[in-house]
Amino acid sequence: MIKIVFAEPIGLAEDDKAAFTSQMEQQGNSVTFYNDVPRDNDELIQRIADAQVLVVSNLPVPETAINAAQNLKYISVAFTGIDHIAQDACKKRGITISNAAGYSTQAVAELTIGMTIDLYRKITPADAVTRSLGGRNGFLGRELAGKTFGILGAGAIGQRVAQLANAFGCNVVAWSRTRKNIANAKFLEFDEVIRTADILSLHLPLTPQTENLVGMREFEMMKPDAIIINTARAKVVNTEALVDALYQKLIAGAAIDIYEYEPPLKPEHPLLTATNTLLLPHIGFATHEAIALRSQIVMDNVRLWLEGNPQNVIA
Repeated sequence: MIKIVFAEPIGLAEDDKAAFTSQMEQQGNSVTFYNDVPRDNDELIQRIADAQVLVVSNLPVPETAINAAQNLKYISVAFTGIDHIAQDACKKRGITISNAAGYSTQAVAELTIGMTIDLYRKITPADAVTRSLGGRNGFLGRELAGKTFGILGAGAIGQRVAQLANAFGCNVVAWSRTRKNIANAKFLEFDEVIRTADILSLHLPLTPQTENLVGMREFEMMKPDAIIINTARAKVVNTEALVDALYQKLIAGAAIDIYEYEPPLKPEHPLLTATNTLLLPHIGFATHEAIALRSQIVMDNVRLWLEGNPQNVIA
């Protein structure tokens, strides 16, 4: 019997839970769903102690938890990135990891454009002023059409953002570690994208090569009226440098949906008091459509691994 543990909620509908559980039990396996996030690592270890298959979303799974789960053989991550999983520990143990690649491509791409428009048209502060019975003075905005939309990272999300930006009349330029052909987008060297972008949007995984990829050097190269959008990983951007760049008006604004840890943010987080920012609580993936697709991918990942034909394997 294979014990399958969903150590945190991943948005599965009750009907999907019941159908999946029935199928697994017919095959002689067991399924346990937890409806809350573990309070701490000790509780996580308790939940997965006897599991052969672990399903998590963005819950950190450190080396101590991996080593404590002596029977663990497979992790299905209901997320695209897996930097919150102790990959080296998994590799030593021969534990396979799959992700839910592609589930949030459209959701994140649409939010990227939405965040850009919000900054350009000052939608969020305009709402606050209107509710305070104020008028439109000071809300002269900007249009996307004709702007240079710079994309760092040309995976599925970066490519979809390029398509949407192009539809708004932007001139799209892009850089990635692997050069790709994207319709109506021009590939440039990294520094050239930084220098020319009116809007700089990040769509890179967090790796040793991309950590702090954008720092003070890059902000000093950017146009003073440029904005940066980060829906990728927080540590791709040096947060202290970003805050300094905003205070020094090296750039005009920033929209952030991802942080060093999951929101709620601590009161002392430097971005909370930074100027000209739009801060969202990590909702890039959070649409009904994306969660439904993610659920299907995660369940299929487990089914196919049990059949000896794993998909979406990335570690």
